[in-house]
Amino acid sequence: MHPSYIIGWGHTPFGKHDNLDVEQMLRDAVEPALAAAGLAPEDIDGIFVGHFNGGFLRQDFSAALVAQAMPAFRHTPAVRMENACATGSAAIWAALDALGAGRMKRVLVVGFEKMNTLPGPQIGETLLKCSYVKEEGDTPGGFAGVFGQIASGYFDRFGDQSDALAAISAKNHSNGMRNPYAHMRRDLGFDFCRTPSDKNPFVAGPLKRSDCSLVSDGAAALVLSREQIAGVNSVRWVSRTQVNEFLPLSRRDPTRFEGAALTWQRGLDAAQLSLDALQFVETHDCFTIAELLEYEAMGLAPHGQGAQVILEGVTTRGGTLPVNPSGGLKSRGHPIGATGVSQHVMAAMQLTGQAGDMQIANARRGAVFNMGGAAVANYLSILEAV
Repeated sequence: MHPSYIIGWGHTPFGKHDNLDVEQMLRDAVEPALAAAGLAPEDIDGIFVGHFNGGFLRQDFSAALVAQAMPAFRHTPAVRMENACATGSAAIWAALDALGAGRMKRVLVVGFEKMNTLPGPQIGETLLKCSYVKEEGDTPGGFAGVFGQIASGYFDRFGDQSDALAAISAKNHSNGMRNPYAHMRRDLGFDFCRTPSDKNPFVAGPLKRSDCSLVSDGAAALVLSREQIAGVNSVRWVSRTQVNEFLPLSRRDPTRFEGAALTWQRGLDAAQLSLDALQFVETHDCFTIAELLEYEAMGLAPHGQGAQVILEGVTTRGGTLPVNPSGGLKSRGHPIGATGVSQHVMAAMQLTGQAGDMQIANARRGAVFNMGGAAVANYLSILEAV
């Protein structure tokens, strides 16, 4: 694998931005990314846009929006990628392929989404398109219903895991308090997350509102390069991996993320590293049950024993492997096309010592896991400071 580097990044606050124009949102992410890299639009050979959309915006053909937002990109090649909730990572992978082929030298990756354009039920219907619609397209509760079924199956097999899910939610909300870009900067606490209430009702199966990521608007951007630039902070890929899985849950064990586990195994093997070589992980906690199953997929616990990881404090800020020090999707938010790019921005900030209150001490190597659907498109980056 040809060395590739993150040399700049930008990130808008995630949230409900009814009055924020998409083109302004793109500028707000891209301009600081270019400034951090010390580059101008004319230095960029290609633009890779991650945008799910699926009906959130009337405007499609969104690769062209970057030049609309910043006219200096008028003649720069641009393309849009889409891969459900892993759309941002798909755009990064395409950009890395262009760099690795020698076709481009410096590229811009932008992930964005404006989700709060539809009523709540339509948002759920739109997101449910990321499931196997033939079998799962009428699931009550939308995608929360899909993960509610996963959680119910796991509970039936391994016992009530409500304490663990509440601990994951509380951890990520506590971490999100430190993240200036997070959609919800509120420390909910374990008791609130554990106890059903009018403010925290059950949404689907055993999942409560506090177990579900937020419907968010926002954008994130990365500048990637084939080479380092003197005087510019940079982060290097040690390995990158993608593994796919069957789309229908009926064709696999929904209590086990086997594709994700294979992604981690191959990614660590390619990096010639073990899990204990990492100082942090940013993982895809679209629902708290997802983070629990990802503990098992990454090898922190055997199948069925993921609860012990969080209950013993392994993945807290002070644990042996902090997971989601940014607050994760649960607190930071989950604007679909932006998520994978945002996760890489959070990792780059950690690895260059620029994470502010989120900073994990001595973070020299970390990982990003981003998935599309219910662990269908699985992407893993192992990154290190250089």
